[in-house]
Amino acid sequence: MENYAIYLRKSRSDDPNATVEETVARHEKILLDVAKKMNLHIVEIYREVVSGETIADRPQMQRLLNAMNQDMYAGVLVMEVERLARGNSIDQGIISQSFQLSDTKIITPHKVIDTNNEFDAETLEFGLFMSRREYKTINRRLQAGRIQSVKEGKYVGNKPPYGYIRKKLEGKGFTLEPHPEQSKIVVQIFNWYVNGFLEENGCTKQLGVSLIVRRLNQLRIPPQKGDVWVNSSIQTILRNPIYIGKIKWNSRPTQKKIVNGTIKKIRPRKKQEEWIVYDGIHQAIIDADVFREANEKINKNRPNPCISGTDLKNPLAGVVRCGLCGRSMIRRPYTLVGQAETLLCPSTACKNVSSPLHIVEQKVIQLLNDWLCEYNVQYKDEPVATDNYDTLNSALKRIELELETLNKQYSNIHDLLEQKIYTTDTFLERSKSLSEKIQAAKSDYESIKNELHHEESKIIAKRKIIPTLQSIIDTYYSLDNITSKNRLLKEILDKVDYIKYYRGKKAEVDNFRLILHPRI
Repeated sequence: MENYAIYLRKSRSDDPNATVEETVARHEKILLDVAKKMNLHIVEIYREVVSGETIADRPQMQRLLNAMNQDMYAGVLVMEVERLARGNSIDQGIISQSFQLSDTKIITPHKVIDTNNEFDAETLEFGLFMSRREYKTINRRLQAGRIQSVKEGKYVGNKPPYGYIRKKLEGKGFTLEPHPEQSKIVVQIFNWYVNGFLEENGCTKQLGVSLIVRRLNQLRIPPQKGDVWVNSSIQTILRNPIYIGKIKWNSRPTQKKIVNGTIKKIRPRKKQEEWIVYDGIHQAIIDADVFREANEKINKNRPNPCISGTDLKNPLAGVVRCGLCGRSMIRRPYTLVGQAETLLCPSTACKNVSSPLHIVEQKVIQLLNDWLCEYNVQYKDEPVATDNYDTLNSALKRIELELETLNKQYSNIHDLLEQKIYTTDTFLERSKSLSEKIQAAKSDYESIKNELHHEESKIIAKRKIIPTLQSIIDTYYSLDNITSKNRLLKEILDKVDYIKYYRGKKAEVDNFRLILHPRI
């Protein structure tokens, strides 16, 4: 019995007034009718509801290709060949090759494509090529429209910046109008940063970005997203020319970069002088002179950029995280003689108290040593196979027997149809019911198989972790290179949660709590 799958994805050529869900549901009905006419056994439906140009952006396509590479399907039903790929030639080649090597047919309502047939293979390649060409044409037209809208002073973003509300224009496009409450906060932020804060004693206190963040959080003023204000949010507001009635473009263009052999999309921030700025049609919130003064100040106070290639200074970098807000703890160096470096949470709103870096480092190694001793005692005489391992193995055997029974039942309904004991509708209903049970059993089988693999990995890890951890503890303090120390800690630890509520006295600098998360 050959299994078939259905792949569904909305295209730009579909009805623009219909939702993704409505389009996918309509196509699903059409393809199920095709499967019924061709007497195909559908075992899986892949519904791609996200918009993605590449395979990396389409999780259902990734699942489908993975299943095809395991020879799970004799064919895949799609509305059109063009639905399979609109990515570059590499993505098109991957999809075409996957269908050919797995000998998987492509079935549309109008044609069956055998990818190992020379002429059908050419049809597939040409269809994918035309799909890519159509995508580029549409995308080029959309980008040109967006740039033209920016030149006309319209707002093209999906979400308005803090202080504004997105407003639909009478014609095409959107603009912005001041938010009745947030716009006042924006004015206050610029005023604090440029003019300072007038205290009760009549003195003016200059407020930097961190102090503004602290004050906003004390006043319980909600940010646009998240629970608390952070430094980057204030810096973004102070630098954004949208508050003086401008529209910026190309400040964070999307770029593609190959990372570990995979294409990743990144959005690096361009320098402010490289932005393209046009006059907007929306109302300004901030005076141009105040905005200029704020940016002169923030540029003057900008910290020196990190020099790439410099040695790591913090052995706990990327290892210790704030146990209250989840951010990575950072190192604060001190230039005063005799003053120790500290480890602190970068969020000024977080109540986690800092501690000397070397004390936290010592505590981490001490806890690793304590954990090693406990681990040695706990797992010294543990059998290789645990109770859970045996239970999972037994479950796999039961599911294998269940699948064998279900497959026999599926064969029997064909006989009942031929003997006219079953009507066509009864046959299809029974077929669908059995298909769902078979698919559920296969899904459980794969899930348990993965769990079993994880259990095996844990057993192997338990065998290896003791000598690995012992080696790390023995060699850690003999290393002079901070990067090597950091690499050793990351080899054994997924993360370490740091929690400290009270400053305490000098003798109580280690009154913090660490929670280790080993890599097991």
